[in-house]
Amino acid sequence: MDKIYIQNLEVFAHHGVFEEEKRLGQKFLISMVLTLDLRSAALSGDLKQSVHYGELCEGVEAFFKETSYDLIETAAEKTAEFVLQKYPGLQSIKLTIKKPWAPILKSVDYVAVEITRGWHTAYIGLGSNIGDKEANLKEALKHLAHHPSIRGVRCSSFIETEPWGYLNQEKFLNAATELRTLLTPKELMGELLRIEQLLKRERTIKWGPRTIDLDLLLYDDLVTHEDYVTVPHPRIEERAFVLEPLCELAPMVIHPLLGTRLFQLLEALKK
Repeated sequence: MDKIYIQNLEVFAHHGVFEEEKRLGQKFLISMVLTLDLRSAALSGDLKQSVHYGELCEGVEAFFKETSYDLIETAAEKTAEFVLQKYPGLQSIKLTIKKPWAPILKSVDYVAVEITRGWHTAYIGLGSNIGDKEANLKEALKHLAHHPSIRGVRCSSFIETEPWGYLNQEKFLNAATELRTLLTPKELMGELLRIEQLLKRERTIKWGPRTIDLDLLLYDDLVTHEDYVTVPHPRIEERAFVLEPLCELAPMVIHPLLGTRLFQLLEALKK
């Protein structure tokens, strides 16, 4: 992937833990490495296909001065998010903030933080078998689409399926959605649980009836297990109600643990 470099943009701002830093302000040096595809811009000569780095520097300076933060870690996080949301063509940003006037009473050139942030592709499974099932799915999708760190929400068709695991309940309406997000898997899972609570999800019977069920199925090609999130979601390959809508969106995606494309998993399940 191609890169644009911006080195040591000087900005005078009022970040810092101490009151004097907030009141008097100090110099910060901001460096950015932007990751994106520059081929279209190079072949067409169209600046809109790239990033206008003059405008970017002006925007970053204004944003960086707008709010005072105690920590440059916070300033870095917010600034990276600002850039990624403003320029949807970016895949990621490596952001370094140097603080040459840090009040540490020692001779140093500067202290600095460096973070890398970017967009990730995630697939979410949705299900409902209580109340207005279609309305429940649409409401959940609306909440996802309105989150500031989520974009590009694309949904499969809604399909009616038989219950799985616990059979003595109504049929489900299921779907899958693809989205891009700045959230980590744990943060995204937290958002899914928040939406479930908003839609009155109750956990009384395992695999039992529910107004809404939101599962994080895949997150890039990540394989992880931490606290309440496991990626990829367990038993994807055993569940047609998960694979059918997933294959409508992304049949060629490879399951990162099984090394098999999703459409092949579905074909094997149907045999």
